[in-house]
Amino acid sequence: MEIISVMPRGYCQGVVRALRIAKATVQNNPGKKVSMLGMIVHNQYVVDACEKLGIVFVEEPGKSRLELLDRIDSGIVIFTAHGISDAVKAKSIAKGLTIVDASCPDVIETHTLVQSHCAKGGDVLYIGKKGHPESEGTVGLSDRVHLITSCEDLANLNALHDVLITNQTTLSLLDSKEIIESAKRKYPNAIVAEEICNATRIRQDAVMKLKNIDLLIVVGDHRSNNSNQLKEIGIHSDIKEALLIDSVEDLKESQIKEKKRIAVTSGSSTPNELTQQVIDTLKDYANTGIYHQPASVKRPSL
Repeated sequence: MEIISVMPRGYCQGVVRALRIAKATVQNNPGKKVSMLGMIVHNQYVVDACEKLGIVFVEEPGKSRLELLDRIDSGIVIFTAHGISDAVKAKSIAKGLTIVDASCPDVIETHTLVQSHCAKGGDVLYIGKKGHPESEGTVGLSDRVHLITSCEDLANLNALHDVLITNQTTLSLLDSKEIIESAKRKYPNAIVAEEICNATRIRQDAVMKLKNIDLLIVVGDHRSNNSNQLKEIGIHSDIKEALLIDSVEDLKESQIKEKKRIAVTSGSSTPNELTQQVIDTLKDYANTGIYHQPASVKRPSL
């Protein structure tokens, strides 16, 4: 059995920055209530590490960031790496909260582009996932921003003016390409500003270049869009089988038995400790033929 460690892996720079900001906020404000509006990144192990620092997470499936703010009445509020809308910022200020923005610079760049285009009277087709916090934050910037989740959504749009096409930074290269091509057919004069972040792009490219792989294991939270996209990219790249696992606890001998070549990658919000433990377990199995399930997961610290 051959184990291929797909590079890069570990946190992207946007996640590193968000974690550094969160940790510094707690350290620099002893005794103050620090709340996080949503998950800092979509990885439960990272959230658990932040909670150990004393950060209170305010998250509920189906609730928008604007709605979640109703549950924070005092102290410091940290905005996650996914970015935030102007309406959420304004409401936070009106509530008297101290704001700390941990938005990823790539997301901020997209926001700046979208706001500038809308200010000139143009319309924006924003390709993203419905309900994802990054999409929510961007679409909330202006009523001229139209969320496009699939090619079918384009049919429901009326005539638009000076169209800009852009996207969520963690989308699949394959999915965004298909929707962009459909949008260009409907709006041939549209400008395309593809905003898939470099960390996402490099990881997806690396998976697409894999050859003769029996199994691709993606280590990442099931709520992580970039982790899910890596799995889908693997399937589209003719890899025989692809798994998304939170940690080595989810790995079973039946999934890897008789596999000759296994590749391991991870989402950009996955702690490297989790991925390395999976790789070490696979290498041990390859060398001994005996599957040893680790007694516990190596939980990351900040």
